[in-house]
Amino acid sequence: MCGPFKSCQAILRLLEIIFTALAFIIVTSRGGMVHPWGVWCEFVWIFCIIVPLVLLVMEAMSWHILLATCLPDWADLSCGLTMLCAAMITSATIIFAVVYLCLSCIINILCLIFSLVATVVFLVDTVKQKLKCPNGYLSRLRGLLRMSEAFIACIILTAASDYFVNQNWSDPPFGMICSVAVFALCLLVTVLIIILYLLRLLQGLLSLNLGLMEFVFNIVVVLSYMLAIILWIVFGSKHYNNNPYFCEHCSYRDFITVIVGAFINLVLYLVDLVLSFKSR
Repeated sequence: MCGPFKSCQAILRLLEIIFTALAFIIVTSRGGMVHPWGVWCEFVWIFCIIVPLVLLVMEAMSWHILLATCLPDWADLSCGLTMLCAAMITSATIIFAVVYLCLSCIINILCLIFSLVATVVFLVDTVKQKLKCPNGYLSRLRGLLRMSEAFIACIILTAASDYFVNQNWSDPPFGMICSVAVFALCLLVTVLIIILYLLRLLQGLLSLNLGLMEFVFNIVVVLSYMLAIILWIVFGSKHYNNNPYFCEHCSYRDFITVIVGAFINLVLYLVDLVLSFKSR
């Protein structure tokens, strides 16, 4: 091998880009998907093309060395992003198979095959990088919790969006809108915390007590999630209405997905709260 593809790592990234791009190109060749689950799948495929491409170029050109002052552990960032891509493309592959696959849909079958192959490559890449045991934030339990919280929040918001689309509401219930706002706001702050932990230079410039900020945020988010779950269940059950022009089971599926995802995230935030309390 020659050029930037001398290592197994670079070859894996190239395969990730190729198979993910094939899945995306095939399914979008007939036009973009407009429903939330389809938008999520397309977003994931684009994300999983860009991330390995950027990592590949940065390492091939040795540009990542220039970021050593603000990103002290490149191996940790690379491993963390690869794990995130593996989780995201796994979800997209499963969702696409459940929502869009049919035996007569040749294009969808081809898309699923390439997405599945890309998923396997990302999982292999994740295992290989994890075995090297990078020691940064994203490779430790706290970082894994934060990434999991952000990922599940994206699934929750996608399910909630699809639920609203499948309803015949001219004006969605205020309580359910508040629940979605809570999930979205908690997602934004979670992503901000991850960024601050990765960008140590920015953390120093802002003179933040990140440990205290995390502790307070975890308390607020646990209480907020409890309230959001109650509002979603109460208002959703009260105003539940299937839209016969879509799928009679879709609304119920999305409604339950939001509840299950919210409970999972609540548990993750509770674990995070305990860990942040112990670290103080």
